[in-house]
Amino acid sequence: MMFLKTAKIVSSYGKIVTLSQNNFLKIPKRNGYLLLVPEIGEDLPGKYPLLKEDKSPEFNTITIEKCVAVIGRQTLEFEDEIKTLGRKIENITNISPKNLFENVLNPLEEMYVSLNITWGIAKTLYLGNQSVMPTRCYTSIHERARRASSSRHICVPIYLACKNIISNKNIKLSNEQRKVLTKYILEGKLNGLGLSDTERDKFSQLTLLLIRDIEEYSRRVEAATNLFNYTIYDPIIMRDFPEEVLKTMVKDDARYRVGPWTITLDPLIKIPFMEHCPDRSLRSKVWDADVTKVSVFQDKVPHTSTLVEEIRYKRTRQAKLLGYDKYTDLSMETKMAGNLQNVYHTLDTLLKIARPAQECEIKRLCTFANERGHEGPIQQWDISFWSRKHLHSIYKYREEDTKIYFSLPKVLSSVFKLTETLFNVKFVESTIPDVWHKDVRFFNIFDLKKSSTDPIGSFYLDSYVRSGEKVRVLQNSGHMVTIKDKSKISGTKPLAALIFNFQPPFNKRPSLLSFKDVRTLLKRFGHMLQHTLTRVEHAEITGLSSVEWDAAFISDYFLENWLYEPSFLREMSCHQDTGESLSTEMIEMLRNTKLYLAGYNLCKELYLSRFDLELYSSDEFWVNIMDRLWSKYFVIPQQKRDCYICSFELIFSGDWAAAYYSNLWSQMIAADIYSTFQGTSFTNNEKMQEIGSRYRETFLSLGGSCPTSEIFRQFSGRDPNPKALLTNLGLDINSNMLKPNK
Repeated sequence: MMFLKTAKIVSSYGKIVTLSQNNFLKIPKRNGYLLLVPEIGEDLPGKYPLLKEDKSPEFNTITIEKCVAVIGRQTLEFEDEIKTLGRKIENITNISPKNLFENVLNPLEEMYVSLNITWGIAKTLYLGNQSVMPTRCYTSIHERARRASSSRHICVPIYLACKNIISNKNIKLSNEQRKVLTKYILEGKLNGLGLSDTERDKFSQLTLLLIRDIEEYSRRVEAATNLFNYTIYDPIIMRDFPEEVLKTMVKDDARYRVGPWTITLDPLIKIPFMEHCPDRSLRSKVWDADVTKVSVFQDKVPHTSTLVEEIRYKRTRQAKLLGYDKYTDLSMETKMAGNLQNVYHTLDTLLKIARPAQECEIKRLCTFANERGHEGPIQQWDISFWSRKHLHSIYKYREEDTKIYFSLPKVLSSVFKLTETLFNVKFVESTIPDVWHKDVRFFNIFDLKKSSTDPIGSFYLDSYVRSGEKVRVLQNSGHMVTIKDKSKISGTKPLAALIFNFQPPFNKRPSLLSFKDVRTLLKRFGHMLQHTLTRVEHAEITGLSSVEWDAAFISDYFLENWLYEPSFLREMSCHQDTGESLSTEMIEMLRNTKLYLAGYNLCKELYLSRFDLELYSSDEFWVNIMDRLWSKYFVIPQQKRDCYICSFELIFSGDWAAAYYSNLWSQMIAADIYSTFQGTSFTNNEKMQEIGSRYRETFLSLGGSCPTSEIFRQFSGRDPNPKALLTNLGLDINSNMLKPNK
C-alpha cells in the first residue's frame, strides 16, 4: 500500500479526478490479478525493449503481445533484482551513501525507469488507440506494473540502510539524495516496515482484508450503476439536448434525433441529462437512482453501507498499527497541508464567505425558476437544469456560441506563446513516423538559456476524438500520460503524451473548441509543463513524482487562471468567418461564467472535503456525519433518500481517503500564485517574465525534491493565503450582496 504518488501519473479530470496512488486514471474494476509471464509473445532484448536506438517509442510496431511479454519480463526481473540488492546489504550496518546509491539505488532506478517507460507506452496506447491496447489487456498490464513498482518500497534492508544514513548527522548529503532517502523511509514506514514481525503480519493480513472489501465495494457499485437504464421515446423532451449528447444515448448515431434514447448512470449521459432535461419528474427519477443505487433503498443489488464502515474501520486499524491516532493523521504525512488543523482552518475560512454567497445565489436561481413555471423551492435535481438556463438568461452564454472563436491551431499557438514568454522556452514541432495515429503530433521543448538544438523534454499531442479507438471521457476531461521521466542515471529526458477528445476538422474548418475544451487543454498543458520542465535528476523525485497529493494540480490550475485574463482571451480568439477577436462584452461574459454559482459549487466541495476528513478521523456513523454537516454547508434542503456517500468511490475504492480536499487545496495555492501576476500590469512583459522565471525556478523546476510549502515560500516570501481563492472566484464581492444597505 503506497501513499506517495509515483512517477507514473495520468491526470484525468471530471469534478475531481478518479485516482489510484500510482495512476490518475480510472479503469474498469475487476477482482484479483492476472499474472503476466514473459513467455507470452515476443521476448525483446535490451534495457528499453519498446524503444528504438535513439530511445524514442516505436509505436508503429508495438503490439499487445510485445507489451505483455515485456511487462511480464520486466516486472519479474524488477522484483527479483530488489530481493538481490536487498540481500547484498542485509547485514551491513554502516553502509555509506556512495555505496548505497551506486550499488543499490542507482541500478534500481535504471530498472524502474525502464519499467515505467513500458507502462507509459501501454497507457498511451490504451487511451489513444484501443484497437492496439484494449481495456482488458491494459488492465492486466497496469495491475502487474503497479505491483512491481510498489515492491521497491517494501524491501526491509533498503529501508534500514536509508534510515541509518539519514540518522547519522555526520553524513553529508545533497538535497536530492536526502529527499530520495526520505521517500524510501516514509514509504517503508507506511508499508509497515518499521513494525515488529508480529505487527507486520497483522498489518499484512489487515491489508489483504481491506483489499478484499474494496474489491467487493467496487463490484457492487459497478453492478448497481450498470443496472439502471430508462428509455425515453418522446422527442419533445429531448429537443434541447446538444447533438453530441444525443448521440451517446442512442444505439444508431443516425437516429439521434428520433430516438429512442436510453438514460443510464454513466456520467457521460447522466450529467448532460440533468442539465438539459425539462421534465422535473424524470430529473428526480435519475437523481434518486444515482444517490440510492447501493443503499438500503434498493433491493435489487447488495448495499454498501456495511462495507463502507468496514473499510474505514480497517484503515483506522492500519493507522493505529503504524503509530497514528487516526487515519487522517497518516494521510497528512503525504500532504502539503501538514496536519488536519491546517486543513480545517482553511476550509472554515472559505466557508465563512462561500455560505452567505450561496444563499444569495440560490435565492436568485429560485426566483428565476419560479418566474418560469417552477413550483416550490429548488431541489438538488433542479440545480443543473435551471442554472444552465439562468446562465444563458443573465449572460447570454451558450457553449455553442463561443466555439466559433476558438480554433485548436490558434488556441495552441497562444498557449505556446504565453508559456514561451513566461518561462523562456521554445516549442518546436517535429515530424516523426512512429506515432499511434496519423493525427498525433510531436513537439520538442527547448530551454533558450541552454540550447536551441538540444531539447530538455518532449510531448505528443493527440487531439481528436476517434469513435471506437479512444476511451470515452467527459467533455471537461483529458489526459496527460508520463512516458519517460528525467533521470541522469538512465540518461532519459522527460516525455509525455497529451490526449484529448476534441472534435476533428470538418469541411475545411479547423477543429473548433468549446470554452470547456480550452480550459481542459490549459489544465493538461500545465500538468505536462511540470513534468517536462523539471531540473531534478532522480526519477524518484523528478517532475510530479513525490509531489504532495494536495499540491499535485497547482500547475494545472495556475495555467487555467490565464484563461480569464482579457488580453490572453483576445490573443487566442479568432472568429472563423470574420477574423475578429472576442469583444469586450463576450470576454466579460466568459469571465462571469467562472463566478456563476461559485458560492454553491465551493460549498459543495467544502462539504465533501469535510465529510471525508471527519469520516476518517472518528468512528461516528456516516449518516450522523451527513446529518450534522448538511445544513452547515447547504441552503437547499437535505433529502432523506440521499445516500450518495455509499457510492463515493473516490474515498472508498479510490485512493483519496482523507484526501478529497486535495484538488481544492491545489486550486487555492494556484490562485495565490496567480495573484502575484495580477499584482502587476499584464502588458509589462519584463515584469511578467521576471515573475514567470521565479515560478519556473520553483514550482516547475524543483518537483518533488523539496516540500511544496517551502517552494511556495521561495516564490512568494510568505505562507499561502486561502482568501486568494475567494478573490479568484469573485466571492469577496458576491458575499457583500447579503449585507444590508447603509
